Amino acid sequence: MAKKKTDSESSNPKKNKKDIAVGVIGSGSFATAIVKMLVENCRVVHWCVRNEFVKGAIELRGHNPTYLTAVNFNLKHLKLTTDVNELVSSCEVVVLATPSIYLSDTLDKMNVECTEKVFVSAIKGIIPKVNDVVAHYLKDEFKIGFRNQAVIAGPCHAEEVAMERLSYLTIATVEDEVSEKLEGIFNSDFIKVHSSKDILGNEYSAILKNIFAIGAGIASGLGYGDNFTAVFVSNAIREMETFLESIYEAPRDVNESAYLGDLLVTAYSLFSRNRNLGNLIGKGYTVKSAIQSMNMVAEGYYAADSIYKTAKQKGLKLPIIDTIYGILYEGKNAEKQFRKLTAKLN
Repeated sequence: MAKKKTDSESSNPKKNKKDIAVGVIGSGSFATAIVKMLVENCRVVHWCVRNEFVKGAIELRGHNPTYLTAVNFNLKHLKLTTDVNELVSSCEVVVLATPSIYLSDTLDKMNVECTEKVFVSAIKGIIPKVNDVVAHYLKDEFKIGFRNQAVIAGPCHAEEVAMERLSYLTIATVEDEVSEKLEGIFNSDFIKVHSSKDILGNEYSAILKNIFAIGAGIASGLGYGDNFTAVFVSNAIREMETFLESIYEAPRDVNESAYLGDLLVTAYSLFSRNRNLGNLIGKGYTVKSAIQSMNMVAEGYYAADSIYKTAKQKGLKLPIIDTIYGILYEGKNAEKQFRKLTAKLN
């Protein structure tokens, strides 16, 4: 039987690892995937996990007991903790990778100096406490300016990172120095990094694509085929562009991988939890039962409420967003709503 490969047995074992102090907050699938990315380049990765059970299980077995269990870590490259203050005080770069609905509970415990740290958001959802994106939450609640922030965008499913399938990250930050530092610790044989200065555009697009992926899943569950899904996605990227331009005008191209690419993989991939949620709803599950049947958070459900209301405040015409909101929050029949939606797409 072949021995499982750990991060210390990478394709380039002689590679000199960096001493940069970097930490990850979160212990779900994407947080685990990010730790796997970082141990490729960093001598030690600080990792703040949910509780002592998860910490103990990783220390005992060398892998996350619940998510991406096939990824085995060499423990000499990890410094595990359950204390967010311990991690933040020890690191110059902090990656946030919890579900959006749990972030405020985690960061409300933070009482150490953090304004000079670089905070990297890998969160693709709205923070319920403030009904806003992570970038604004960090700036308003913790005085962490945009110069000390970055946003990670896809397309990059955690499951494919675990298998070391070639994946692409876009890292959005306004500071070139921060961009270079982050590229150096994320880039590897199986992760290719591109840079962007569109922090808000990348963050909102990552949120929007989850909502659209729920719609693609509903269509699949209802029995619509590839032809319809292609039309659905082509309309979705136009709705995304309309929404992004209303939030923050920037010289962006929504056909780039951080926008369209991330939308495509989330709408089509069987790894997509948002698509899977929609698929269950399309097959006849109630929204509540579909959510309860999943063991991971589908960010698009929580984001749909905020995005819909923002679009209405701005007077935007977004028929896909309207349709998905109606199904998720107003109890409207998915089959009837999609039949009406088909007349509005082109």
